[in-house]
Amino acid sequence: MSIYSKKQQWKIGLFMTAVIIFGTSLLYTNILVNKIAKEERKKVQLWADAIQKKANLVKYTNELFNKIKIDERKKVELWAEATKQLSKDLPDYSFVLKVVSDNTTVPVILVDENGEPLTSRNLDPKKENDKAYLLAQIIEMRAAQEPIEITVYREKKNYLYYKDSRLFSELKTVLDDLVKSFISEVAVNSASVPVIYTDSTQTNVIASGNIDSIKIHNPDFLKTTLRNMAAENQPIEVEFGNGSKSYIFYQESMLLTQLKYYPYVMFAIIGMFLMIAYLLFSTARKVEQNQVWVGMAKETAHQLGTPLTALIGWLEYLKSTGLDPLTAVEIEKDIKRLETITERFSKIGSIPKLDDVNLVTVLNESVNYIKLRTSKNVAFTIDTGNQKEIIAQLNIPLFEWVTENLCRNAVDAMNGKGAIHIALSDQTQFIYIDITDTGKGIPKSKFKTIFEPGFTTKERGWGLGLSLTKRIIENYHSGKIFVKNSEVEKGTTFRIVLNK
Repeated sequence: MSIYSKKQQWKIGLFMTAVIIFGTSLLYTNILVNKIAKEERKKVQLWADAIQKKANLVKYTNELFNKIKIDERKKVELWAEATKQLSKDLPDYSFVLKVVSDNTTVPVILVDENGEPLTSRNLDPKKENDKAYLLAQIIEMRAAQEPIEITVYREKKNYLYYKDSRLFSELKTVLDDLVKSFISEVAVNSASVPVIYTDSTQTNVIASGNIDSIKIHNPDFLKTTLRNMAAENQPIEVEFGNGSKSYIFYQESMLLTQLKYYPYVMFAIIGMFLMIAYLLFSTARKVEQNQVWVGMAKETAHQLGTPLTALIGWLEYLKSTGLDPLTAVEIEKDIKRLETITERFSKIGSIPKLDDVNLVTVLNESVNYIKLRTSKNVAFTIDTGNQKEIIAQLNIPLFEWVTENLCRNAVDAMNGKGAIHIALSDQTQFIYIDITDTGKGIPKSKFKTIFEPGFTTKERGWGLGLSLTKRIIENYHSGKIFVKNSEVEKGTTFRIVLNK
């Protein structure tokens, strides 16, 4: 089993462990959140019940207040009728006098048809004889209540002005305070629920709480919010006994809403943290690998330098001893090749210089060199689309290394017998180079793994060729290299994409 297969299994195992931990954590957190949510719902329900009971109390108080108001009106009318009877000849005035004297609460003023005060009752005792005070009271009473007309004799009439008693006024103040307190309690509620208190039309807002005070004046927002609230909770109907109704709309508190999404937010935050941590560690590992490869490449170049210098010296010596010129030329080619290889290794880790070169020429020279050193059973073909010049920015020694690596791997995959076809395509923005062989192919699951350092299918391979190839194309030439397609026992196509 290769190191990458083990690595893949470790990744799967760690991923499954993480999923189990996350799942357990999410389940447990969800249980806790649901418990808290139930408590919150109970609190909201208690608030709604309390509001409903207080609304009933306000309604009862208002009905009681209206009854007292009606009773006071009847008392004044009875007092007026008794006053009227006093102007008539009756055998016994005792009952009438008792009715008149029993009015000890309702302030009244009896005036003649000219508006002159005749008598008064239940006003300020110190000002009962002050005509200006009485006239001011008449104006105040006329503004509050219509006077009661009393026919005294034939067409002669008196008028009885009255106003609410002190007790009634105090009850009215208490009722007004109770209504204001009720509205305030709806808006500023202990359950911290978003609430809207509307009139009977459900379009005018009387009060609101725990909701955006600016948005609430937007008709569309109000309509949507009320619809959502009504769908969530039945609106509380409020009637104060005066015939008109109002409605209290409410929904779950913001805390409850936040608790619902808390586990998922927590899951997302932890997942993001782990992803960032993984990327940081992965980047650090790649940087460390890069330093290892760079150090190894430079050390290799350094080690090759000494024997290469010696070989150059030995070649000159052999030439002086009468070495066959053709043999000397071939040896010189291989020495130059060694110089090129040394140059390639020395450039790993440094920024190479890119020049505008003819890609067609570079490919032909590179393939011709490999062709001469490969079995005759391997057929090489290059298709440039009848183009003799395609300019690209390349570092020639490094790019030739890429071509040689891919071709050598193809030859190994075909066991020294088959065909290698190189197709060159010049497009608007990119240059495509497809290198196709008729070898044993690559499983789809290995398309990316083959570029990892150390991955190899050869018994004595180091697994560095494709890794360095990817580095040269992507890091140094800002291009792309990948497996375009592959079929087992049929062949593979690698694609190189270069920017123009």
